[in-house]
Amino acid sequence: MALATNQDLAGLATSGIRRFTALANQTPGCVKLTLGEPEFDTPAPIRAAVSDSLVRGLTHYPPNNGRPELLCALSAYMGRQGLSYEPGELIVTCGATEALAATLMSLLDPGDEVIVPTPAFGLYETIVRAAHGTVRSLDTSASGFQIAADALEAAIGPRTKAIVITSPNNPTGCVYDRSSLDAVAGAQARHGLFVVCDDVYNRLAYTRGYERFAQVHPESRDHTVVVDSFSKPWAMTGWRLGWLAADTPLKTQIEKMHQYLVSSVPAFVQDAAVVALSCDVEPMRQTYERRREQVCAALVDMGLPLVRPAGAFYAFPSIEGLGVGSEEFCERAIREGGVALVPGTCFGAEGYVRLSYCVSDEDLTLGLDRLARFIRGISDR
Repeated sequence: MALATNQDLAGLATSGIRRFTALANQTPGCVKLTLGEPEFDTPAPIRAAVSDSLVRGLTHYPPNNGRPELLCALSAYMGRQGLSYEPGELIVTCGATEALAATLMSLLDPGDEVIVPTPAFGLYETIVRAAHGTVRSLDTSASGFQIAADALEAAIGPRTKAIVITSPNNPTGCVYDRSSLDAVAGAQARHGLFVVCDDVYNRLAYTRGYERFAQVHPESRDHTVVVDSFSKPWAMTGWRLGWLAADTPLKTQIEKMHQYLVSSVPAFVQDAAVVALSCDVEPMRQTYERRREQVCAALVDMGLPLVRPAGAFYAFPSIEGLGVGSEEFCERAIREGGVALVPGTCFGAEGYVRLSYCVSDEDLTLGLDRLARFIRGISDR
């Protein structure tokens, strides 16, 4: 007789993003516009710092929450962004993924609910379910992917404990406006919710006056967790480096889970993270912004409506007018069109597809051309 495993995981599928990327990899010559991974290499000064750390013998256990030099550098970096966190209020994590896992597993009791505005990255539901919690999806498609206060209020139940927000957003590329941030703060104050801010794309915003929740609503500080990462802005996806910031009582609880999940981030990459914080990411951000213009213009020419991305490196056009589901669309686009995208079902939003434009200019142009030909083929049938 087979023994039962965690039943909350039994109903979860493997990552749809990885599944469609694997399908593309099996298709010779397919252009992959699936992964949110910058095509740039990590800047040379950051890579050089790792070699120096290894030469100096930084191969032993570091402090669980991170080496003091990195914690101080992170505190100063966040301060320059208008967020006041002392080094003792920070934890260096194995990417934003571990930061989110440690946070949500620290917050949730079995049966607790977490509100996730959708479309959303599928990781949130996975972590919540692994912690025996439940996700309450908040559909934002009718409000231009913004959070409407009345819709948020209606989604809150007696077991709601937290809300996860991502701005700039994956998969839409949208940035939450002040009314969305105010709606979250109002709900937090009325219902005593935790707010988990997945801010991994904050350095890749295109709009002037971009504001982060923790910056706009410092009064919510004692119930807010800010998650950030080196992966996207500094092209360090393979490094698995991130961090979180929280008020001391809350951080003290999260650090327990962090300690038992991973113990610590490897010692010899932490000085490189200090170097990264002083590296200019603006040229990469400008490249993504330029590509955003190309992608939006091409999608409009294809007849695919979309909310204009204001950050990150994704576009999330609607394909509802084509009369085909998003999974079938993406499977056929790979097989028939030689271009790979991610279906909206992976983000809780049927009728959309996600296109990642953090690829080379050549691949992006080729992929858009192929997508346009594929859509013309569908429309002509």
